[in-house]
Amino acid sequence: MRVSFAIFSAFAASVFAAPLAARTDAHLAKRQSVFSQKTYDEISISGGVAGNAEQEALSVLSGLDLNNLASATEDDIEFLDSVNKICNEAEKNAFNVAIDSASGEEADALQRGKIKNKVLKLEATMMRLMIEQAQGEDVADKIQAESAKLNNNIQQDREEAGKPSTFLSFDASTS
Repeated sequence: MRVSFAIFSAFAASVFAAPLAARTDAHLAKRQSVFSQKTYDEISISGGVAGNAEQEALSVLSGLDLNNLASATEDDIEFLDSVNKICNEAEKNAFNVAIDSASGEEADALQRGKIKNKVLKLEATMMRLMIEQAQGEDVADKIQAESAKLNNNIQQDREEAGKPSTFLSFDASTS
């Protein structure tokens, strides 16, 4: 009996003495969403000048551990999906309407803003897909399709580098 008690005591002591790494605040932070709810206007990169949309979009979407995308939360995925949705809504209900009503340089600047908006939308989509892939989903075909769209819009943005880009306010929020 004493041997069993000694083994039990040693086991219990080792359990309580073991590092609590899995329970530290640093570990819990990895499991919390890195994004918070934002309005479209807060995340929009459509204004300013064309040519740097890729970096602007990545800056807006920074915070994810790109070396450990599998650790992203469902809230992170929902945020990125909602960025796609509100950017789509802004494209259809703000940019397309404004471009149809404009002409000349005004229309061109709106088009540049629309392209920057598309880059933000597609960067969010790519991040979401990369998270899903890191978490075991088979999304390789979707990544390939969205990557082609993203690269096309980045190229269009770079071709217009230094030219004015119009910001349009839009009433929508991420989740």
